[in-house]
Amino acid sequence: MTYALLRLGVFAVTLSLLLLIKFNAYFATVISAAVALSVSLLLFSKQRNAASTYIYESRNKAKDKDSDVEDSATDGDDR
Repeated sequence: MTYALLRLGVFAVTLSLLLLIKFNAYFATVISAAVALSVSLLLFSKQRNAASTYIYESRNKAKDKDSDVEDSATDGDDR
């Protein structure tokens, strides 16, 4: 969540600054998105890794419960 908020904050600040100097709104949005992406890739790697780990663990948690049930069901099956 921190990573998303940081990235959104960089986007909002950049967009606000560009709009304050009367930049075209369409190009200001595109430039702000590019700046937010660049800054997040260069400076927020720790937060990005934490977000990635959180997403991976939350998606695989449900699979682990099913895997345990399936493994226990197949352990008693002798073919």
